[in-house]
Amino acid sequence: MHKRTLTDKISSKDATIGIIGLGYVGLPLAVEFAKKGFKSVGIDVDKRRVKEINSGSSYILDIQTEELSPLVKDGLLRASSNYSVLKKMDAIIICVPTPLRKTKEPDMSFVISASEEIAKNLRQGQVIVLESTTYPGTTDEVILPILTRTGLKAGKDFYLGFSPERIDPGNEVYKTKDIPKVVSGVTPDCVDVIKCLYSQIIEHIIPVSSTKVAEMVKLLENTFRGVNIGLTNELALMCDKLGIDVWEVIEAAKTKPFGFMAFYPGPGWGGHCIPIDPIYLAWKARIHGFEPRFIDLASQINSSMPAHVVERATRALNRFGKAVKGSKILIIGVAYKRDVTDTRESPAFEIIKLFKERGALISYYDPFVPILKLDGQTLKSVKLTASVLKNKDCALIVTDHSTIDYKFIVDNAKFVFDARNALRHIYTNRHKIERL
Repeated sequence: MHKRTLTDKISSKDATIGIIGLGYVGLPLAVEFAKKGFKSVGIDVDKRRVKEINSGSSYILDIQTEELSPLVKDGLLRASSNYSVLKKMDAIIICVPTPLRKTKEPDMSFVISASEEIAKNLRQGQVIVLESTTYPGTTDEVILPILTRTGLKAGKDFYLGFSPERIDPGNEVYKTKDIPKVVSGVTPDCVDVIKCLYSQIIEHIIPVSSTKVAEMVKLLENTFRGVNIGLTNELALMCDKLGIDVWEVIEAAKTKPFGFMAFYPGPGWGGHCIPIDPIYLAWKARIHGFEPRFIDLASQINSSMPAHVVERATRALNRFGKAVKGSKILIIGVAYKRDVTDTRESPAFEIIKLFKERGALISYYDPFVPILKLDGQTLKSVKLTASVLKNKDCALIVTDHSTIDYKFIVDNAKFVFDARNALRHIYTNRHKIERL
């Protein structure tokens, strides 16, 4: 009875959608539902986010204020920091952070907290979906027990499942609505309800047999990337020893029309998924007595790249007759990837730390990150002027934002270390450039 009533409510767009967590995943999801005519309510403990959304202002790059504001004005989207609004929601989607503890174990505190708040407000006829990246078994082993303590039964009174987020911040081609959606449920009826929910905003829905499978899908996607990035970074280390240009090798290899997919080396991995997800998977594997050797090796290599960048830049400075101690180094880009404001797990942090330990004087420029908080200190992005560049001993490109004038940097800097191959099309002053 509840299933038919709920799916009818969703199909007629009379359902109210609640999104817990209004970051890079939750806010775009809330916007997509609102654009399709659903009343969407975002719940976030960050009162600054709540205030900005209710004023019609967006704080993430993937959602423009011009896109958000009309939805708020028309009453289709609002935000709250009060979890009691969950009782009125027909669908609740959890998009909270799932970081790692210092011990490299999954931190489930945000998921558990959200689940407990849902349990306090759970009623018959609701559907709950976890989107936060996590280890296989989380939905069944963590969320389901919390919700069933209410006395309500999954698949009968409420519907529960997992659908991995696949957001790629800054991607102009693939937005939330364009990316095929993997869905799962703890019962077949749960799958049916969740398929109905997401089909309202996404065309391609891919149901899988269990929540564990869906949870594993997300980890496979990012572990695949992490391992291949690790392989390419190891190739870069090897090519450095052999005196070979790794970028030329990759460019030639990718001309093969089959059997090869190009990945690129860099100063280290970053972001909310690729450095974290493989460790989640490795942790779960060890619990079951399996040693994930590929994953561990890739993690070691990728984590070692900031130190390699610092070592290479130090060697290059020596060739210019300059010791790293006392050198003035300008870091170009501190976001974890190009054209985003997100600095989570950015390799720039480790690079800055290692240079400071060697006595270098560090400043940074990033048009997307005007203020950076690091080790209790607040740094501000400098202006990228000719005088600033000429005053530095090295400009080190960590993040290759597309808005940066790289020719201007090369023309005015004494020396540029390029960890992203951002200068591949710069043909003047090549003597000033060294690449990873």
